[in-house]
Amino acid sequence: MPGPHQMKTAKPKNFKDTILRIFSYLWDYKFLLILACICILLSSAGGVLGTYFLRSLVNDCIIPIKDGNLRPLVKMLFKMGGVYIMGAAATYIYSRLMLYITTNTLKRIRCQLFTKLMTLPVKYFDTHTHGELMSRFTNDVDTMREMLSQSIPNFISSSFTIVSVFILMIILSPILTLLVLGMLAIMLFVVSTVSRKGVGFFRKQQEAVGAVNGFVEETVEGQKVVKVFCREDEVKEEFEKLNANYRDAAASAHTTANVLMPIMGNLSYIHYALTATAGAYFYLKGFIHDLGTIVSFLQFTRTFSQPITQISMQINSIMASLAGAERVFAVLDEDPEIDEGNVTLVNARLDGDKITETDEFTGKWAWKVPSEGGYEYVSVMGDVKLNNVTFGYEKNKTVLNDISLYAKPGQKIAFVGSTGAGKTTITNLLNRFYDIDAGTITYDGIELCDIKKDDLRRSMSMVLQDTHLFTGTVRDNIRYGRADATDEDVERAARLANAHFFISHLPEGYDTVLTGDGANLSQGQRQLLSIARAAIANAPVLILDEATSSIDTRTEALIEKGMDTLMEGRTVFVIAHRLSTVRNSNAIMVLENGKIIERGDHDDLIAQKGRYYKLYMGMFELA
Repeated sequence: MPGPHQMKTAKPKNFKDTILRIFSYLWDYKFLLILACICILLSSAGGVLGTYFLRSLVNDCIIPIKDGNLRPLVKMLFKMGGVYIMGAAATYIYSRLMLYITTNTLKRIRCQLFTKLMTLPVKYFDTHTHGELMSRFTNDVDTMREMLSQSIPNFISSSFTIVSVFILMIILSPILTLLVLGMLAIMLFVVSTVSRKGVGFFRKQQEAVGAVNGFVEETVEGQKVVKVFCREDEVKEEFEKLNANYRDAAASAHTTANVLMPIMGNLSYIHYALTATAGAYFYLKGFIHDLGTIVSFLQFTRTFSQPITQISMQINSIMASLAGAERVFAVLDEDPEIDEGNVTLVNARLDGDKITETDEFTGKWAWKVPSEGGYEYVSVMGDVKLNNVTFGYEKNKTVLNDISLYAKPGQKIAFVGSTGAGKTTITNLLNRFYDIDAGTITYDGIELCDIKKDDLRRSMSMVLQDTHLFTGTVRDNIRYGRADATDEDVERAARLANAHFFISHLPEGYDTVLTGDGANLSQGQRQLLSIARAAIANAPVLILDEATSSIDTRTEALIEKGMDTLMEGRTVFVIAHRLSTVRNSNAIMVLENGKIIERGDHDDLIAQKGRYYKLYMGMFELA
């Protein structure tokens, strides 16, 4: 699997499509959104009208003030104050509305993102680092927050302000408006040039932060390995490279964004000075007849420049948000795990040869197979057959080559071989984490692809070499194997796995809270809980993938009797490096380079004096 710094990000989609997709989420709150837009327009109108009233304030209230009549001035000030108060109230209302819309929209997106992850095949997680996926939930979704709550409202407000101000400018002085048009062309050229460069920089920034998060998550999780092999310096060097890449991408993105403000600010000052000079000239020449028009127009010049600057700034923020949104939508657009099965697993009551479906947990199972007359029931026996199975994780690179084997109900089948020989791959295929390229796999005579994946996996319990415990009590972690299990079922499973003794000595017994993947337990104790979890599921097929690799030989001997009880009446597939754990298997498959080179029980293979014999006698070691 590639490291996080080697992850490839899909090419971004059209920004227009991304914007439309975001607005499709916002449209669920269309009434609130429309109300917010009205308030945004009222907020902008308050500022524009206040500026337009300056003309009357100067011409009708300030210049005539020499006669001592202050009533028109006071009246106009109250009028302007009312307009500004209306704008402030509208600003407060739309800010609250957009905050509500944004938080609920992001909540929905996060829920969809998490739900989507639950539907993706195992292959997707095998090819994406956990940290890189976590970055979609945190950094990428958070970049959308600023866009929805601030950037879009400001963009709408600024756009309305520009249009309304331009109209009022024409009304005040068409001749001065020509100067505005010339400066507007320059400003738009600057904005488009800088923003065009900013799009790529912000996209690279989001990719770089995902790589950094992925590397940090991977390193923290494997901190013990780093220290054991004294790789601190190499890890720091690698992190510095990724961090430097992130710094360069962020610097380029934010430099592009931040350079707009001073450029636009200086252009607005130049515009203001030119307008003031031109206004004075036209006033002296008689083209403009009152000072109020010049005062109001000059203020509009400032008002006109600010929203253009605001839009230019919002564009960069929106570009960063869209880059994050594209990464989120890329996950949402991934193809889910395909499940075309129609055979389901049901609880069953057995009365001789008669099988009756029931909602109660009976410990007996049956396959519910669609037929022309409705359904027929097939008892779950654990009869598994692989016929000429060929499979590869990548095209033109097979891992299993024409594998054929069978496991009769109640048999224990062991797989032995070097690392990479294909042992774990067989168990992955049995669970349909991956689908075979050729051949067939049948389960109780039913094609594996005809069984619904959830039901197939419920019929199999797995104990993996790498255990994973969730945050919660010991009882909850064991009950993870069967949600409706009682406390008595939990304790019975723990006793079966020989975990009851150490659990009872924990501070709170079965109610002890585990955190950090069971960091307060030993590796062997964690594995015992994993075995108890499999025991409580009571599935007809049991898969043990190096299940006792983290347990010392003394503990292994103690649970051997319990494991025999657990395996009784079940079809069991065992992957083991310790050959002592597979001696009592009904059949042992020796794999090498994706092929079964030897098969038989322990005595048969010893008599053959082949690969297994040499491994057992210590002539070879499993790699």
